[in-house]
Parts: sequence; structure tokens; C-alpha cells
Amino acid sequence: FFSSRRRHTRLQGDWSSDVCSSDLCLACIDACLKAGDRQECIRRCMDCVDVCTACANVSTRKGFVSKALKAVCAQACDHCAEECEKHADDKACKACAERCRACARCCRAAAKAG
Repeated sequence: FFSSRRRHTRLQGDWSSDVCSSDLCLACIDACLKAGDRQECIRRCMDCVDVCTACANVSTRKGFVSKALKAVCAQACDHCAEECEKHADDKACKACAERCRACARCCRAAAKAG
């Protein structure tokens, strides 16, 4: 399921950039629901999942907005990581933040590459 969503960050010849954060964002949402009082973290993770999904769908079709979506995906991932880092004592939030930062770096590079 998620492997198809990760293709939007894969650069030509760079298999290590397969780092989409959608799966960890979903796990983070679950952890935040259990922890309570983390509405902002949940919102940002939900936005990140939606943007990553849209980016993956358009990028696999090589759509004309692919470059723009990759830039937006980088912003969404950074925004999500910023909030998750506030809960770094939570294993799910820490993992989500790390993956979001990696995904953001790859999306920015992919957007620059075209």
C-alpha cells in the first residue's frame, strides 16, 4: 500500500530517497489520539498524509503540477515535523518527525530537479 505512495520522493537513480512519511504520520495520529490534547499534531499529520498522497498520485502520472506539489509536500512535511518534534519523548512522534524531515529534503531536491 504505502510503497506506491513513496514514489514521489524517489529521484532518478537514488533508491535511498524512498522516504514518504505517510505511514508514520498515521501511526503518529494514533499515538496522539491515545495521548490526548495533541490536536495540532493530529491536524498537521493529517495534512501531511493528504499532501503526500496527492503528490504521489500526480507524480506517478508525471502531471504538470508535479513539481509544485513536491514543493508543497516539502512544506507540509516540515510543518508536521515541527509539531511532532515538540513530542519527541513519544516514540511515534519522534519517528514521524525524523521521516518527515527526510521526506521534505527529498521532495525539495525532486522539485528542483524538475
